[in-house]
Amino acid sequence: MMWIIAIFIVVIGCFGYVLLFGAPYLPTLRAQQVTALELLDLKPGQTLVELGSGDGRMLAAAAQQGVHGIGYELNPLLVLYSRWKLRKFRELTEVRFANFWNSKLPECDGIYVFLLEKYMKKLDTKIIHEHHKPLRLVSFAFSIPNKKHVTEKNGLYAYMYD
Repeated sequence: MMWIIAIFIVVIGCFGYVLLFGAPYLPTLRAQQVTALELLDLKPGQTLVELGSGDGRMLAAAAQQGVHGIGYELNPLLVLYSRWKLRKFRELTEVRFANFWNSKLPECDGIYVFLLEKYMKKLDTKIIHEHHKPLRLVSFAFSIPNKKHVTEKNGLYAYMYD
């Protein structure tokens, strides 16, 4: 009985801990994946960074289009699961067990994110200070305060950084 309680505590801890840094695990539905990839407009060979990559489904959808994907995830259970799930795309995808706030973001052509509203301005500042080539950011559900989005579709906001 004690091992069941211990497992329960570990699982709850892994899924609850991430709330301190971004957003809860919420899988991107197929319709939003399609829209997000459309708004990102990435071509084969380009790179997508997903901040909070969860179960890896967005990285898999991008890889199916020939897009390289780098995911950042804090939940160790989701990191293991997504690495296993993405094994057939291992040439195109990478899932990092890391806090993207404490990491320098790699050069990329697009970023996909689902963060709580209170973190969006901080993300905007991070991208402006760290990124040196044009990129497109697509955010699910939450917009960046005081920043004009290029387009909005199905609850996704697209921004350009030049």
